[in-house]
Amino acid sequence: MYAETEEKPRQVADEVAERIERLILDGVLKAGQALPSERRLTEKLGVSRTALREGLKLLRAREIIHTAQGKGSYVAHISKVDAGPLMHLFNSQPRTLYDLLEVRSLLEAESARLAAIRGTEADFIMIRRRYDEMVSAQGTATDTATHAHLDHAFHLAICEASHNPVLVHTLQSLTDLLLGSVFACVNNLYHREPEKRQIDRQHTRLFNAVIGRQPEQARKAAADHVDSVRQSLSDIEQEEQRLVRATLRLEGWT
Repeated sequence: MYAETEEKPRQVADEVAERIERLILDGVLKAGQALPSERRLTEKLGVSRTALREGLKLLRAREIIHTAQGKGSYVAHISKVDAGPLMHLFNSQPRTLYDLLEVRSLLEAESARLAAIRGTEADFIMIRRRYDEMVSAQGTATDTATHAHLDHAFHLAICEASHNPVLVHTLQSLTDLLLGSVFACVNNLYHREPEKRQIDRQHTRLFNAVIGRQPEQARKAAADHVDSVRQSLSDIEQEEQRLVRATLRLEGWT
């Protein structure tokens, strides 16, 4: 009898923890986001406050959520890339930018294809919002970092519409690195009018293919976009190297 009364609350707590984990995995609750109030959570989950608190205790033990004194609980950055030696290697070796863009091409091409197949109307509303925000910022005095974040948010919205949690969290685990690559693209290409127009056309092509439920066109549009950016950055780098060599020859080395 004693074992039964002890077992039931534990099972309810496990169920609460699993349901919140599913919300995190599905991107309903995002990394860094504050959890709703206890009252709101008990209403949404249909459980008692005792069961909720026990479930949250399990999530804290698993380091899936963190609680700050006076600030409540929030979702941990469970897929964040180690910002130590790995980030140092990426930042100190510029050539890895091209490796990263290859990874972006693979991930985003497949996520775009899946989004065109699996995306719901709610997903498409979010994609349209991110696209409209990105377009609205074009031609304005918005700083480069903001452009980079809007660009990244658009691509992430498409990835979330793939409804593949592993793919979404893999992409999110590279957020810092991806934002670095997007920043490099925006910083080097957006002030060049021909390149900027090309990027804008590619984003529009990708948006229309996903919203229009054209999986192969979406896959190709995403891959072509990233591959084109990689080639443009390579061309700019080679142009700068030629300029440096020519300047050194002109000035001599004495």
